[in-house]
Amino acid sequence: MAATTEAKTRMKGGSFLIENPRPEDVFTAEDLTDQHRLILQTSKEFVENEIVPRLRDIEDKKPGLLRQLLRKAAEVGLCATDVPERYGGLELDKVSSIIVSEQMARDGAWAATLGAQAGIGILPIAFFGTEEQKARYLPKLARAEWVGAYCLSEAGSASDALNCKTRATLSADGRHYILNGTKMWITNGGIADVYIVFAKVDGEKFTAFIVERTFPGCSPGAEEHKMGIRGSSTTPLNLDNVPVPVENVLGEVGKGHLIAFNILNMGRLKLGAGCVGGAKILFAEAVRWAKQREAFGRPIADFGMIQEKLGEMAIRTYAAESISYRTTGLIDRLLQGVDQGSADAGRQIMAALQEYAVECSILKVVGTETLDWVADETVQIYGGYGFSSDYPIERAYRDQRVNRIFEGTNEINRLLITDMLLKRAMKGELGLLRAAQRLADEILAPPDDGGEEGAPLAEESRLLEGAKKATLLVAGRAVQTYLQALAEEEEIIGVLSDCVMEVYAMESALLRTVKKLGRSSPEACATEAAAVRCFIFDAADRMEIAARRALARISEGDTLRTETAVLRRFLRRTPVDTIALRRRVASRAIELGRYPFA
Repeated sequence: MAATTEAKTRMKGGSFLIENPRPEDVFTAEDLTDQHRLILQTSKEFVENEIVPRLRDIEDKKPGLLRQLLRKAAEVGLCATDVPERYGGLELDKVSSIIVSEQMARDGAWAATLGAQAGIGILPIAFFGTEEQKARYLPKLARAEWVGAYCLSEAGSASDALNCKTRATLSADGRHYILNGTKMWITNGGIADVYIVFAKVDGEKFTAFIVERTFPGCSPGAEEHKMGIRGSSTTPLNLDNVPVPVENVLGEVGKGHLIAFNILNMGRLKLGAGCVGGAKILFAEAVRWAKQREAFGRPIADFGMIQEKLGEMAIRTYAAESISYRTTGLIDRLLQGVDQGSADAGRQIMAALQEYAVECSILKVVGTETLDWVADETVQIYGGYGFSSDYPIERAYRDQRVNRIFEGTNEINRLLITDMLLKRAMKGELGLLRAAQRLADEILAPPDDGGEEGAPLAEESRLLEGAKKATLLVAGRAVQTYLQALAEEEEIIGVLSDCVMEVYAMESALLRTVKKLGRSSPEACATEAAAVRCFIFDAADRMEIAARRALARISEGDTLRTETAVLRRFLRRTPVDTIALRRRVASRAIELGRYPFA
C-alpha cells in the first residue's frame, strides 16, 4: 500500500452514537500526506488537460472518445488505485481513491464513466475473483485495454436488486451456465468488454458471473436518452442463451448478494466523496460569478441573500467533506497491514467495508443531497444564465440529479442506516439498546451542563451530546412501541436515519475543527469555527422538528408531553446569530475566490 493513514484507535461502525472519539482519532482533509497531495495534483491536472477541453465532445457522445479518455486516465493510474500491484495496479489506500473521485467530479458523465471502470467494474474481480480470474481480467481493466461494467438492475426489480429475473442454467455437459435475461441502466454498457452480471442459478441462487462481450448472445441495447450525464454510455444488456464458462462464476454460487452489497458499500463511499468534490467545484463557480456579476451598480456578492447562500453552501460542504475523510480514514485504519495481493485480501477489504456500511450509506446520502442543494443554489445565483445550456451550470444541475438514485436510492439508504444499526444492536455488536435504557436514569437526574469549561467549542460539544441522546430517545421509544412492526413505519425509520446522519455530520465537522484548533491559532481557524457552530445549531433545529414528528406518531397524551419535554432538555440551546456566522464564511470565500476550507 503506497499511501496510508496514521494508525489510531479502531472504532466499531455505528459507535459514534454512543461513544465520544477524540479529535486525534479521526482522519481529516488536513491530514493528507505528500503522496495524497501528489495524487490530488495528478488527478486535477488530468481533468484540466484532458476532460475540460472535451466537455462538449463528451456531451455529444463523440464516437470512441470515452475509451480514448479511459486509456489516458489509465496511463496515469486513475483506473487502478484499488488494484493490487501484482496485477498492474497501484494498490493505494482508500483515501487516495476518494481523492480521485473528488477530482473527477468536474464532469458528471466522465465521473460516471471512470467510476464504473475503476470501481464497480474492477472491484468485484479484485475482491472476489480467483487467481485465474484476476490474472486474466485485472491487468487489462487497469490499463483500460478492456472496459468494465456492472449489471445488477433490471426493469422490474426497482430497488429490490435480489428480485432479479435473469436466469442461469447449467448446461448438460456441465461446462457452461446459460444466461437469459435483460439488465438495465448499465453504465459503460455500450462500450464495455467485460460485464459483472448477476443472475439466479435455476431461478433461485443469486450468483455473479464474469461475462465477456464476445460471448455469443451477449449484446448491449440502444443508448438511453437521459436527463443528465448524457455523455456517459448507459444501455440495457441483453443476454440470449449466453454460454458462460463455469470458471467465470465470481465468488460462490448462491452468494452473489455478498458481492452485490459489499461492492455497493464501496460505490457509496466513492460516490459520496465525488459529490463532495462536485459541490466544491460548483461553489467556486458560484463565488466567481457572484463577484463578477453586477446588479444595482455593485457585485451581487455584496448582497446579504447571496452571502447567505454562499455561506450555507460552504458550511454544508464542509460537513459532508468531514464525513467523507473520517469514514475513509476508518476503513483505511482497519485495512492497515493488509496485503491487497493476497488470497485473503478480498475478505478483509469486504469486512472493513461491511464494518462501516452505515457510515458509507450516510456519506452517500449526505454527499448527494449536499451536491443537489449546492447545484440548485448555484443555478439561482447565476439567475437566467444558470438556466441556459450556453453555461456549464445547466449541465451540472442535470448531471447531479441521478446521484440520489445511484448506488441504492437515498430512500433505500435511509432504511438501511436504521436497519443495520438495530440489527447490530440486537446481535450485541453495538451497545445502542443499553445506552437507550440508561437514558431513563439520566432523565430523572438533574441537568448536566456538559462540556469542559474553556474547551474549544464547548457549547457545541454539549449540544452534540444532547443530539445523541435525542436520537437514542426516539430509537428506544420506536423499538419499544413497534418491535418487529417497526419495519412498516418507514416514516419513523426515515426520521431516525436523518437524526443519525445529523449526529455523524455534527461530530465529524466538530472533531475536524477542534483538531485543527489544536494545531493552529483561533484566528487561523475562525472560518472553520463559524462554520461548525452554524451547522451544529441548525442541525439541532432540524433534529428537534423531526424527532417531535416521530414522537407524535409513537406516543400521545401525557406520555407525549413528557417525551417532548425531555427532547427539549436534551437539545436546549440559546440561539446563536447564524446570519453573522454565514456572513463570516461567505466573506472568507469571496476573499479567496473559492471554497474556503481547502
